[in-house]
Amino acid sequence: MSRVGKKPVPVPSGVTATVTGQTVTMKGSKGELKYVVPNVVDVKFEDGAVSVLPKNQTKEARSLWGTSRAQVANLVEGVSKGFEKKLEITGVGYRAAMAGKALKLSLGYSHDIEYEIPVGITIAVPKPTEIVISGIDRQVVGQVAAEIRDYRGPEPYKGKGVRYAGEFIFRKEGKKK
Repeated sequence: MSRVGKKPVPVPSGVTATVTGQTVTMKGSKGELKYVVPNVVDVKFEDGAVSVLPKNQTKEARSLWGTSRAQVANLVEGVSKGFEKKLEITGVGYRAAMAGKALKLSLGYSHDIEYEIPVGITIAVPKPTEIVISGIDRQVVGQVAAEIRDYRGPEPYKGKGVRYAGEFIFRKEGKKK
């Protein structure tokens, strides 16, 4: 039994939820999101909450039960509050800046990296060593953060690179003479 899947997803005031077939649509102050629930899972909207149940007791249905419920919960949170990821840049000369509708990164390479910002995502650079990514779709926000971090991930010897805010980097000792 899925412990996550058993709980219905409450829909707060200011968010309208519609369930048509296997498609769940949420509209809120931040925007509109849709999610198509897999066919092995049943979804219903009743009493101001969206409930998700498996149609049968197969391994696939039980696996997707909690996942579908979490996806619907992410829709509700995305259209009401939104999601945010923070990145920190560490290293001498490493910095970020906005250049029009692109993010310009100086990460120690011979050239600057221009990252085109996807639709529905806003990127702010409060300090040259800090990047704030926000949007309503949790998956897209996380994907953008991962792509930016991939340009120069944190290395274990000096800790230089792009890391998530609060991420612990296991440091290694260098060579000994």
